[in-house]
Amino acid sequence: MRPRDREGWRPEKQSSSAWSLAVLRRLPGFVLVGAIGFLVDAGILTALVTGFGAGHYGARAISFTAAVTATWYMNRRWVFERIAAHKRSREYTSYVVVQVIGAVINLSVYVAVIELIPILARTPVIPLAIGAAVALLFNFGASSRFVFAAPPDSKVGPSGSFR
Repeated sequence: MRPRDREGWRPEKQSSSAWSLAVLRRLPGFVLVGAIGFLVDAGILTALVTGFGAGHYGARAISFTAAVTATWYMNRRWVFERIAAHKRSREYTSYVVVQVIGAVINLSVYVAVIELIPILARTPVIPLAIGAAVALLFNFGASSRFVFAAPPDSKVGPSGSFR
């Protein structure tokens, strides 16, 4: 039996550009799920703070957790449906770790952009968007590679198609 990469594809049968294209086909769905996750996050945060008088930080922890759970489920169900792991608890834990790292990247880029270009502090949505874009790329790549990757003995390729 010939060696396979992490996604179970034999290198001689699948070029890296074909693999990249197959993975990138999932990006629009991933972005849509992220947008829905933002609405979940914002809706719960707003309801907790304005409707129930919760503190901002505690409410944010709850809303972030709810959004991560919602996006994990939607990504598993719609974006990476054919290669979602059978061990949901391990997959979920990996997903949460990726999302937390993504949140740190988002905040770090936001801070770095403001520190490097102080005038952008007047329009914080620009550094926010830059941080969000960088974190999105990290989250998508890490989710594709580590969270929702098909096991080496799988019959599913990176595009979600069966071999």
